[in-house]
Amino acid sequence: MRIRKNRILAELRWRLGDLRWRLAEQPRRATETNWRVGGGVAGKMAADLRWHAGDLRWRMDKPRKRMSKLFRSLADLPWRLFESKRAWVAAGFAGVSVLGGVAATAVVTPSEPVVNVQTVVERVAVEARELPAPNLPFVYDDRVEPGDTLQAIFRRLGVDDPQALSFLLDHRESARALRDLQPGDSFTAVVDVTGHLLSLRLPLSNGEDSLEVTRKAVEQPFRIVSASAVSVETGTEMRNGVIQRSLFAATEAAGLPDSVATQLADLFGGNIDFHSDLHPGDTFSVIYETFYHRGAPARAGRILAAEFVNRGKRYTVFRHTAADGSSSYYTNAGQSLKRSFLRTPLEYTRVTSGFGRRLHPVHGGWRNHNGVDFGAPIGTPVRATSDGTVSYIGWQSGYGKVVVLQHNNNISTVYAHLNSYAPNLRVGDTVEQGEFIARVGATGRVTGPHLHYEFRVGDVAQNPMTVALPDAMPLDGKELARFRQNTRGLLERLAMLNYRVASANGVKGGKL
Repeated sequence: MRIRKNRILAELRWRLGDLRWRLAEQPRRATETNWRVGGGVAGKMAADLRWHAGDLRWRMDKPRKRMSKLFRSLADLPWRLFESKRAWVAAGFAGVSVLGGVAATAVVTPSEPVVNVQTVVERVAVEARELPAPNLPFVYDDRVEPGDTLQAIFRRLGVDDPQALSFLLDHRESARALRDLQPGDSFTAVVDVTGHLLSLRLPLSNGEDSLEVTRKAVEQPFRIVSASAVSVETGTEMRNGVIQRSLFAATEAAGLPDSVATQLADLFGGNIDFHSDLHPGDTFSVIYETFYHRGAPARAGRILAAEFVNRGKRYTVFRHTAADGSSSYYTNAGQSLKRSFLRTPLEYTRVTSGFGRRLHPVHGGWRNHNGVDFGAPIGTPVRATSDGTVSYIGWQSGYGKVVVLQHNNNISTVYAHLNSYAPNLRVGDTVEQGEFIARVGATGRVTGPHLHYEFRVGDVAQNPMTVALPDAMPLDGKELARFRQNTRGLLERLAMLNYRVASANGVKGGKL
């Protein structure tokens, strides 16, 4: 059966080829083509082709096992193609091509090529080489944290250099610069990959100069670079925040430097108890100075204006410089915010022993305690609680290192068990309220580091936590007019900050 079909298909291919040859021999003119389609030679060949196609279909239908529907449709194609008397030139060529393809498919069955696949693994010789260790040093721009020591700073920076530690603590100039560091002060350290210090730049107490301790290599000795004026640019920063848990958590979330957060607590501490009066949803806005060195923030400065909304009540303060050059903080109405005395001489306080009779921790037995003890780490800065004059500085028996300040109205304050004094502090020097005068220590008869603080009126000890503290005089006359003129721009900035806070919290109209 297969041989018979192959013969028929071969005969059909031959006849189709003959037809294609004859068509190629005819002239390609339209008049001749129309004549030949009408009944000429081409018509006879077309009739021949139809007869052969019909004969092929009859022979293919005869066997019991009929061909698939696809091949039958292809076999019917030439017959249907030539049934109509249309212009057959294009149709004839198409039919010849299709039938030629069918015949070729039916007769020629290409065999799949045999491909031999072989996996070849080639071993490549790789020479292992150790990469050179990086030799570029690390540069750190950091800030002094509350209670920081030089050892704590070294641990934070990953410095393991006993030689550098010894030099910085023993050298007179660097030791003084370290003692003068305040929380929030910026410093720059360069550390090599082995953890050895190459240089350390520290700010000096005047805020304009710096001291640099440097060496070119680890094996070389340190040298002190003479203090040089630092090119500082002054800018203004604005921050606001919302109280959720505590004041310092909110200031940290708002990106407020620690030194500014401490100033904020001092400014409003007389009206707001930040331990018990705070309420979730209270807001604050702060405008403060920022000093830049080589485009990078070097340290934060003083608060210029601040506002605190506590349980719906608004408190606003502004820094104002009077005509005589003195500066202080005032409310919006010109009332001085400065009290005669601060309640505590430390920024971060923890009372370890109160005023009155107590069981003495060293001598035993009940004795009068004429001051208040504040627990703090060694080196914590101590500040003057009021403007005054240094009347005594030195050692006093069980008090250890002591500073005594004399104030107006026959009032004096005592700061005892100190570790060190402020540089160049001498008897007769005048100090301002909040000025750094010493550091917490554990000198004298003590059981641990703390500050003993006394408040005396006419040489009689009073409880500094409960004594009445008078207020300063308010602004009036021309000075009040200057104050209102100078604070107009700050008021506009605070209003903008309030609008931002209100908008962030969904307050209608953007007002608190």
